[in-house]
Amino acid sequence: MTTRKNAAEPVRLPLNQIIGGDCIEVMNALPAGSVDLIFADPPYNLQLKGDLHRPDNSKVDAVDDHWDQFSSFAVYDKFTREWLAAARRLLKPNGAIWVIGSYHNV
Repeated sequence: MTTRKNAAEPVRLPLNQIIGGDCIEVMNALPAGSVDLIFADPPYNLQLKGDLHRPDNSKVDAVDDHWDQFSSFAVYDKFTREWLAAARRLLKPNGAIWVIGSYHNV
């Protein structure tokens, strides 16, 4: 990956690579306005203390994996706002973001 010294220079990013790491840290390390498309499947924060049901009344299974654990909704909301801000900074003016999510927290 190379970065540019001024805004007029083109940006070259790795193609066909997955960059591992904390999503916010990785996105903040990339140059602004350098990405055409972001496809995101963030944590849904489905750690349920009670039952949650779909519109058809079927029960939603809670997630207990570490990657989906937040100490409070406020912490989850802060994380969501931070990764969305980092993503927005990365997008080119005509870029797009596709976010996979659950209707439970839209």
